[in-house]
Amino acid sequence: MSLRTLSRRIVIGAPFVAAVAYVLPVCAEESGGKPEGVVELYTSQGCGSCPPADAVLKSLATEGKVVALAFHVDYWDYRGWTDSLAVPENTDRQNAYRTALGLNGIYTPQVILNGREHMNGQDGQKIRRRIAETRNTPTGLTIPVSIEKTARDRLLIDIGSGPSATNPVRVLLAYFNRESIIAIPDGENVGRKVSYANSVRAMETVGMWDGAAQKIEIPLSEIASKKASGCAVLLQEMLGEGKPGPIIGASIMAAKP
Repeated sequence: MSLRTLSRRIVIGAPFVAAVAYVLPVCAEESGGKPEGVVELYTSQGCGSCPPADAVLKSLATEGKVVALAFHVDYWDYRGWTDSLAVPENTDRQNAYRTALGLNGIYTPQVILNGREHMNGQDGQKIRRRIAETRNTPTGLTIPVSIEKTARDRLLIDIGSGPSATNPVRVLLAYFNRESIIAIPDGENVGRKVSYANSVRAMETVGMWDGAAQKIEIPLSEIASKKASGCAVLLQEMLGEGKPGPIIGASIMAAKP
């Protein structure tokens, strides 16, 4: 898909006919160590160029070294297939990155690394190289963050201390499906059956961070309603007017497959 500016989104309602495998406990079992970066893939079931990028993200998610999240967008729905994992907020987040990064438009498959730079989601070699180059540098993840289940009914987000950022820093929680297997009967990917990893279904702000160490408890009852099988914490600077900035800390937890 070429780089393009979107003046409007066209959303076509369609019945949900794809098989989605996400019926698992919410955010319950596995929490990795310190990640090497955060990879956000903006993708669509209606984009013929996206399956190779979806495979790259799935590989990164399986390796477990980064927080790898797929944000399905809705602006290719008019091409004959409505993305069953897309939510308008994902498209809004990508558009906010367009403004923050000074881009002329948005596209799929697009990867945003650490909230700081974008690249083609198909280019797994470049993505891995940039992860390695930014690891343990000021443009990587500098603030320790963890998320773990501490009781039967709650999660604990533990954020370490560090230099205060120039901009306000939000503590974001992203809820995702660990794996969604979709049969696509129409559109550019007609006939494909694709396994999508870590598809984000919702995001919310659960706190702010000012440089001091802090702990935030999240009742499981509040996130079970998202019907997710994983969740990730992003410590992200906000540049004003809702524009997302650098991600300076992150952690991820997912139910066992």
